Amino acid sequence: MAKIGYARVSSVGQSLEVQLDKLEEYGCRSGDGTIFSEKKSGLDGSRTGLKSCLKHLRKGDSLVVTKLDRLARSTRDLTTISQDLKERGISLKVLDQDIDTSTPTGSLLFNMLASIAEFETALRKERQTDGIKKALDNGVKFGRKSKLSPDEIDSLKKDKEEISMKDLMSKYNLSRASIYRLIKEEE
Repeated sequence: MAKIGYARVSSVGQSLEVQLDKLEEYGCRSGDGTIFSEKKSGLDGSRTGLKSCLKHLRKGDSLVVTKLDRLARSTRDLTTISQDLKERGISLKVLDQDIDTSTPTGSLLFNMLASIAEFETALRKERQTDGIKKALDNGVKFGRKSKLSPDEIDSLKKDKEEISMKDLMSKYNLSRASIYRLIKEEE
């Protein structure tokens, strides 16, 4: 029954020191390979440190992290990792939230927090959708601004009849696809 720690920060400029200190205080030792760490975004699919950590874990071990968000950035990812650990007989200990999935109370708390996080994500998405709709209703245009003014687009349409596509691309500093899109939008 080993305590295997995992620490992660999102960017190279951040420090792992606080997380590593907490993991060592709990009984994980960085010198003997029982703490895995990395500086990667939680959304980055190539978290090699986490993959190595999960591969290292054995039945009866405990994966120790300081906070849930250090382990995963999405509820789906967190649920997948948690389910994998449970199936392999590995518990999860989250120090700052005092969660220990080896106990019924800890497992309940973990699932409640995961459900709350999923609910918050759904609310945030709903508010974002409402905000986008309101902005569109108020005439806000999303996306990149056109490189050409309406007069330039008219000029482009006239030039298309008289000069080659290659010359159009050069004259207006646009790709072939952009030229066709602008002409189609105006029709």
